[in-house]
Amino acid sequence: MTEDQDQDWRLRVELGATYSRGALDRLLGRVRGPDVAKDVGSAVAHDVVITHDGELLFAYAANEAALGAARSAIESVLRQDNLNPVIVVSHWDDDLYEWHQTDPGLTGEAKRRDDATRRDAEAVETRTMVASSGKEIRAEFEQSMANRAQELGLEYEVIEHPHMLTTQVAFTVTGPKRKIDEFAQGLRAEELATLRTERGVMFSPL
Repeated sequence: MTEDQDQDWRLRVELGATYSRGALDRLLGRVRGPDVAKDVGSAVAHDVVITHDGELLFAYAANEAALGAARSAIESVLRQDNLNPVIVVSHWDDDLYEWHQTDPGLTGEAKRRDDATRRDAEAVETRTMVASSGKEIRAEFEQSMANRAQELGLEYEVIEHPHMLTTQVAFTVTGPKRKIDEFAQGLRAEELATLRTERGVMFSPL
């Protein structure tokens, strides 16, 4: 996640149809109120983001301790309203680029699917991808992607296929599937950026 301060921990509360939108807004105010802070022993940190979307309440925090304090405050307010909703804690997984449930721990079929996803992401494979780059900036494009492959710990080979106006560059990379997927996304973004730059140079009046 790319924010000024990563909110890597998430609390998800299933409220059902208990609250109207206005009541939800008031609930958020109560969570940060002094009475709740006194009840649970500490106030919710200012950098914890608490919001709602329909029948779901979310809290995002930079670390597990801050999220735990927010959870205590939220549970205190919900107890006052005689509610005991389903609460799920997740941690952001940079490798899989998704939320990974940590509490309650996954069991049964959900855990088997999660384990299979992680095994698949770590499976080593070799993939060849072709991208186009303008001739004038081919070397820069190639070096940028070679650097990216090294950052990801991928083995790579570069094959150039020159054409009249553009150069097709084939990258053969070997490594974990999740890292190759990340390399492929970066390659497409870099290809578009370099072609826009090349077009700007070609049509520049200077």
